[in-house]
Amino acid sequence: MAVDSDSPILYLVLGVAVLVTAVVHVSVLPDYFPDDATRAAPFLLIGWFTFGVAFYAMGRLFSTPGSLPSMRGADVGTALFLVSLLVAGGLDALGFTPEVVLVAYVPPAIGIYAGLALIGWAVGKRTKAINRMVHEAA
Repeated sequence: MAVDSDSPILYLVLGVAVLVTAVVHVSVLPDYFPDDATRAAPFLLIGWFTFGVAFYAMGRLFSTPGSLPSMRGADVGTALFLVSLLVAGGLDALGFTPEVVLVAYVPPAIGIYAGLALIGWAVGKRTKAINRMVHEAA
């Protein structure tokens, strides 16, 4: 496989990740969440993973990294993801469950997805730069 990030495999990974993310979030999760959060959790994790993979593929396909880009975006994404999870957990611990106040969970949800997007994009961009460096050194 070529070192170039324009590999057809990456387009396939992007398409499958977007498709699985859409199916999980549009058709599977609404069946369980917020009524049965325990059964929704595995599907939510699958949706989060495929969302991150989609942004990883986009980072590999559509970024133009410098010599070796910093991972600051991934650091910010990780912090945003974890803080948003803590806020959602704090809301739940205080009695503001999704069944009672679903609107209160919108900001943490946006933070979780923004964090995953930043992590995926930064790792994809860094991978593209490393692959280019290895290809040039060979």
